[in-house]
Amino acid sequence: MESDYVIEAIGKRISGDIVWSSNSGVAMRKWREMFNVSQSELAKTLGIKQTVIADYERNRRQPGSAFVKKFVEGLMEIDRKRGLKVISELGKAFTLNFSFIQDLRDFETPVRLDDLIIAIDGIPIGTMINAEKIYGYVVTDSINAIATLNGMEFYQFLSLVFNRTIIFTKVSSGRSPMIALKISPVKPKVVVFHRPLKMDPLAMDLAEKEGISVVISTKASEEKLLKSLKDLAVHSE
Repeated sequence: MESDYVIEAIGKRISGDIVWSSNSGVAMRKWREMFNVSQSELAKTLGIKQTVIADYERNRRQPGSAFVKKFVEGLMEIDRKRGLKVISELGKAFTLNFSFIQDLRDFETPVRLDDLIIAIDGIPIGTMINAEKIYGYVVTDSINAIATLNGMEFYQFLSLVFNRTIIFTKVSSGRSPMIALKISPVKPKVVVFHRPLKMDPLAMDLAEKEGISVVISTKASEEKLLKSLKDLAVHSE
């Protein structure tokens, strides 16, 4: 089963493709046919007439962003009922489905670092450097990431941390994640470690040199950490 963040990311990509296209009608038809959904089935799901879908695909109507979102959500809802067959393939094609990512979200409006710290029962470690606003987060199983990532996948993964906080779970000392981030051309402003056994002095030294603020989350479990982050995302909307 695909993760929620994968489904959301695919929806945004499809919506962007339609909006960016010079011929939105052709793009809408392309994605409908890619999902193997008829106009009548999609119209029924959306609660509109089939002729409305036809008008958009023939460019008799120009879709606004709200309708494009509704259109894509309808396609994905139908695919979900069919077992996420198309979405699963798109996830592979877009290289989105990293098994070690536990959650990935963007905030509708940026949140303050202080609000993030409160939400995750955080304790700032060292100097808080350059993180006034947080735009999103990636929660990563550090052990799984180290065990499964190859070189190319590592750089693809690092592209996801742009403007997002990276949160590592199953951390022993923080050394391995900080060494990995040191060589990254894209660095997060904030790194969160969930209940590490201890903090390695080298990890803290690297964080300070790279201008990364470090926060320790004391949430009792990963489930509670993920829930608090999702709640924070909802409140940012």
